[in-house]
Amino acid sequence: MRRPPRPRHEPLLSGEMVWHIVLVSTLFLCGVYGIYSYAIDRGYSVELARTLALNTLVVMEIFHLFFIRNIYGTSLTWKAVRGTKVVWTVVVIITFAQFAITYLPTLQAIFATASIPFWDGVLVIGIGVALFAIIETEKQIRLRLRTNNQNSGNQRA
Repeated sequence: MRRPPRPRHEPLLSGEMVWHIVLVSTLFLCGVYGIYSYAIDRGYSVELARTLALNTLVVMEIFHLFFIRNIYGTSLTWKAVRGTKVVWTVVVIITFAQFAITYLPTLQAIFATASIPFWDGVLVIGIGVALFAIIETEKQIRLRLRTNNQNSGNQRA
């Protein structure tokens, strides 16, 4: 809200934003499809494979939320991690809901889910961490390149 509105002639999505959408979409596809394929290859039931895919999607969304809150700066500061109470409240509610869908027998019957073994749950969280690490590294490279380009442009002027 502190940034001024974009000029009318600028497109809604910049080249950087289109790149980010493509990158994150590809990573989400790889994470969700990858965990599903992993589960099927291990002989897990289709219900467990779908549950792993669903939980992977939700975990990746949570990690992406923390990334996107600080898209123009580093997400790896205490201030950025603390964020706002609303963000943490939503994360707690979503996590509670995911545990309910995954582990409560009544919701398992309704949503056709299955309990996730502990180490597969760790794998799901690891995929979220990997997503965050990749997109945060890409952001830091992009921000550094932008700063270098601005500095070299200022030296020519």
